[in-house]
Amino acid sequence: MKAIYPGSFDPVTYGHLDIIERCANKFDTVIIAVLNNIQKQSLFSVEERIALLKETTKDFPNVEIDTFSGLLTEYAKSKNCSTIIRGLRAVSDFEYEMQMALVNKKTYNDMETLFMVSNAEHVYLSSSIVKEVSYYGGEIACFVPKVVEDALTNKFKGGL
Repeated sequence: MKAIYPGSFDPVTYGHLDIIERCANKFDTVIIAVLNNIQKQSLFSVEERIALLKETTKDFPNVEIDTFSGLLTEYAKSKNCSTIIRGLRAVSDFEYEMQMALVNKKTYNDMETLFMVSNAEHVYLSSSIVKEVSYYGGEIACFVPKVVEDALTNKFKGGL
């Protein structure tokens, strides 16, 4: 069985990697689908996010990294996959995620969305928070792998 874990991953955090690892232990194939949303301003390009994900998931042989734009349901159909994974950090995440799951189910009847609750150590963690802390020079090693930390440091110093 395969599952798709979609998101912006701008950048990937230990919270994302926790969900990825747990999925990799439950599914034969996990497709990490990086959303290319032209309406959203991302710090990292799609190519940079894919590179960071490939590096941080290289120890999971059943994890694939891909990108998509448009409707998730159409992407899922193209991958012959009807299982979507969504991480939940707080009750506030649930309302939005439930709406999306119901819309996806309505537009692709075979679609099932499985919610995974973040581990307590990552429940407060988001890519936005990591970017903000990094921007102001704060310590982020406890939030992201070294390769992501370095990429953020370079990005905010005018690199990459």
